[in-house]
Amino acid sequence: MPTPAPQPTDAPAAPSVAMGAAPQKAAQPTWVPIRSLSPSHRLLVLTHLVELPERDRYLRFGYAATDEQIGRYVDSLNFERDEVFGVFNRRLDLIAMAHLAYPNADAPGPHAAEFGGSVSAHARGRGYGGRLFEHAMLHARNRGLDSLFIHALSENTTMLRIARKAGATVERAGSETDAYLRLPHDTLASQVEQWVGDGAAEIDYRLKQQAHIVDAVLGAITKVKSGIGKSSDKAAQD
Repeated sequence: MPTPAPQPTDAPAAPSVAMGAAPQKAAQPTWVPIRSLSPSHRLLVLTHLVELPERDRYLRFGYAATDEQIGRYVDSLNFERDEVFGVFNRRLDLIAMAHLAYPNADAPGPHAAEFGGSVSAHARGRGYGGRLFEHAMLHARNRGLDSLFIHALSENTTMLRIARKAGATVERAGSETDAYLRLPHDTLASQVEQWVGDGAAEIDYRLKQQAHIVDAVLGAITKVKSGIGKSSDKAAQD
């Protein structure tokens, strides 16, 4: 059994990973709308992370993070320097997310981005972890970085399997494992792929927003009609 990492007082500045294991294999979607997040989504990110089971929190942060520690991590997210993106369901719940942390522009050595992500327990087995990783690869590549880096607990076999499948070099050191993936140079095709994918994801999100508003209005109308009906029945009885 690997020794759990010590519990720091604050959430880590760099992301880790927790994809968890799916209880059963579900049909893989042909396309997953992955939308970029902004500071306005902090509450949704916080909600997603604090709803992770204890085991998933351990895999995600490298220790059994408390709600308070997760809150500090979410507050520390730098949306201007880094990229945070996620997958929304029809109710606009954030069911999968990733944090792509970029190095400082003036940092010496190779320019590597660090990837970390998580998927809600009820959304496992749909390929979201792999799609988030592919999305991160594309964005880091188009940003001019030459490699993608993952630091994970060795027992996080799901995330390490995703990294290996992408061609990453995996180096294990006891209870922790590092994975390094070399990225090709960006091309016109990769830039267009990102532009089209981001645009389609934004359209998908707006459509879900409109559907959510319509559902809320219809629900309110139904409640009003129900109230009027009950009042009419009571008046007739009187």
